[in-house]
Amino acid sequence: MQDQHELYEKARKRAKQKKRLYLHFIIFVVGSIFLFILDRYLKVGNDFLKDWFIWAIVLWFFFWVLHFVNVFITKRFLGKEWERKQTEKLVALQEKKIEKIKKRLEKEANFKAESEFYTEQKKVEPAKSVVKSNQTITLIAAIANNNALGKDNDLIWHLPADLKRFKATTSGHHIIMGRNTYESIGKPLPNRTSVIITRNPEYKAEGCIVVNSLDEALEVAKNDDSPYIIGGAQIYKLALHYANRLDITEVHHSFDADVYFPEINPKIWEETSREKFLADDKNEYDYSFVTYRKR
Repeated sequence: MQDQHELYEKARKRAKQKKRLYLHFIIFVVGSIFLFILDRYLKVGNDFLKDWFIWAIVLWFFFWVLHFVNVFITKRFLGKEWERKQTEKLVALQEKKIEKIKKRLEKEANFKAESEFYTEQKKVEPAKSVVKSNQTITLIAAIANNNALGKDNDLIWHLPADLKRFKATTSGHHIIMGRNTYESIGKPLPNRTSVIITRNPEYKAEGCIVVNSLDEALEVAKNDDSPYIIGGAQIYKLALHYANRLDITEVHHSFDADVYFPEINPKIWEETSREKFLADDKNEYDYSFVTYRKR
């Protein structure tokens, strides 16, 4: 009923607009004849401007044309309905912008909170009993030039050879990661024990072990002779002094990134092996598999 009423109102308004236009045209015709009679037969105005009535008729006709355009073009195509649609488009666009800003602010807030958490963690000396003497704690990562790791909580490149190596290397072991890294993966990886570090004590992830510190994560993995730290950037920084091995895939290309792997200090880390590969039909960039051992 509301739609029918709106259609009726629209039709009624259009009829009134056209009626006014036709009435204006009739008045214009009659008025033009009247001005012609005033000039030709009653000689009104001849003393101050010759053929003044023609200019008057032309000007009046101009206003009638404006009226015609307003009725049949402006109000027909750019009327209330057009205004409503344009307003809806602007509102939808604004809502999208607001949603993007909200997500960015939430992400920044989460990142700040996690950073503060990891900063506090750094102040705590690692428990000597956490890392077993027979354990090899490995940081495994794929990094581009300038140690770039990723952007917007995701990898910037797709390198199947690296994914294959990651799967083969970490299968059967504990993989320790931050919450953001886990959420970028989206699920527990098969044939591995996923350990998630987060400052949120209420956080749950089905099929994973959730802890609140790196010490706790390493305690969970104490019976694994080779647990792996898989990210993200803050976890890598925090875990660097626990680790005794780095498994790095170097992607020989520059990318725009917002997170980076910590600097590998050659005074602390010794490169023990390197395999270099050229880009092929499956792997878009040149890359190298590099292993470091703590001196």
